[in-house]
Amino acid sequence: MSVNYGSKRVVVGAHYGLKDWLAQRVTAALMALFTLVLLLQIIFTTGDMGYDKWASIFNTEWMKTLTFTVILSLAYHAWVGMRDIWMDYIKPVGVRLVLQIFTLVWLVGCAGWAIQVLWRL
Repeated sequence: MSVNYGSKRVVVGAHYGLKDWLAQRVTAALMALFTLVLLLQIIFTTGDMGYDKWASIFNTEWMKTLTFTVILSLAYHAWVGMRDIWMDYIKPVGVRLVLQIFTLVWLVGCAGWAIQVLWRL
């Protein structure tokens, strides 16, 4: 004789759970670290802050690499957040798919543009 307590929960969705939660935290920590490094660079830069000083911050290879990593992290962070919003609040599958495709194309375009600007310096 089996006894069922409570209602049976139907689990649906893509089951991203822990992986996405961890990805959000790791990318947020990386962006916070980048912000701190950038603030320290600005604080310890002597003289007036103009284009030349600003560009010199991003001229070093390690800063370009860190910025490149943060751009990719920001795009992934935004993708996970927007994908979850679309999955939670947009019920028609066709509309949700269009919004996800638009979001993905937009984020890839923005990341590509940011990387192009970074390597032009």
